[in-house]
Amino acid sequence: MKNSRWIKGTRKYTISHMPITKQTVADKIAAYLRHDISLAELVSWAEEAMMEGEFAEQDVGVLSDAVARLGVADVRVFGLTWEDCEQLLRELGYAARVNIVAA
Repeated sequence: MKNSRWIKGTRKYTISHMPITKQTVADKIAAYLRHDISLAELVSWAEEAMMEGEFAEQDVGVLSDAVARLGVADVRVFGLTWEDCEQLLRELGYAARVNIVAA
């Protein structure tokens, strides 16, 4: 499945997206845990990835499950806890670590 976007206004050119990999999803979760992006930004990315993203073929199952889970994290019933992030990272082949540093 190849996905691309039309450049607004011209409808002549397309921009291809790089495939979403385990590293891509792990980086997004890490950015959220570091407070580099908000929950709303994480959810927005996940929703867009589910609609228009191209998942790496060899990992499409685990990637689509993880991204779908992130896409509903702003719904009160689902939420997104530290434990949820740890589990998602584990499923992607990563582990979360906490570093305590002087402020």
